Amino acid sequence: MPPRPKQPKDAGTMPPRPKQPKDAGARPEDPRRGLGRAGEDLAAEHLRRQGYRLVARNVRLPGGEIDIVAQEGDCLVLVEVRTRRGARLGTPEESITPAKKERLCRLADAYLATLAEQPSGCRMDVVAVEMTANGRLLRVELHRDALA
Repeated sequence: MPPRPKQPKDAGTMPPRPKQPKDAGARPEDPRRGLGRAGEDLAAEHLRRQGYRLVARNVRLPGGEIDIVAQEGDCLVLVEVRTRRGARLGTPEESITPAKKERLCRLADAYLATLAEQPSGCRMDVVAVEMTANGRLLRVELHRDALA
């Protein structure tokens, strides 16, 4: 069979597509995620100042996520951070419904099941972060053993 005749490089081809950044085409970030992340950062700093040692953040488990895992003395503390901007939706504390409490307790059980050694004590704390509608910090408040 005779060899194919060579064609010019651009014959029958489309020009190469410009390279796009890796995140091009990704959905824009939900502004609540940014608010939640800011609240978690403030909560983590508040916990450090209270003497907690941070163990992990954003621990993903089947059924949800634990915002902060910390240690206070001999007690393992699983922390839920609730952040609100403006008063329209109520306080951070009001956002913890009975269904949310139940889900957090299931997450705590799932997290404890992953540990090789069970802690001598464990509790769930809540950190409430409240901001004005324009993002100025109003308060960061720790509620120890909030789901008991």
